[in-house]
Amino acid sequence: MQKTFSPLARRTVLLSALLAALTGCATSPSPVTVADRLANTPSLSTLNSLVTKAGLTETLQAAGPYTVFAPSNDAFKALPAATLNELTSNPEKLKNVLSYHVVPGKTLAADVKNSNAKTLSGAHVALSKAGDFVTIESATVTQADLTASNGVVHIIDTVLLPPAKK
Repeated sequence: MQKTFSPLARRTVLLSALLAALTGCATSPSPVTVADRLANTPSLSTLNSLVTKAGLTETLQAAGPYTVFAPSNDAFKALPAATLNELTSNPEKLKNVLSYHVVPGKTLAADVKNSNAKTLSGAHVALSKAGDFVTIESATVTQADLTASNGVVHIIDTVLLPPAKK
């Protein structure tokens, strides 16, 4: 003999099964670090490969927080070929240049003040803001506030070269 359920009981069973299936399949997304953000942003593929080459990936996966002013692929294309070749053939110099684009702390575009900030390379950079317009040295932020679990990335239009050490 087959047992019949009331419409309310059937709906309750179906909803319970659906809820169990959804929660069983749900996974909480793993936090996206600054390094992950660079790796997952197509316009930053050149920077990402250079960060890997310079050995900075682990640093940018660490707790931070970090604010990365990330030169776009177009910014690297605008760099003289000889300069890019020199950087890629000298990992220490490459690391210094890339560290010049990283400022400790998490600074969203709205929080930028006209000031100097010390970079991971130890040099200082000039940050400025006028309305929504943010610059770092001679570079303009073209896309701001790509947030990450350990900081934020701002895409810039120029590769910054640190001043020569004396």
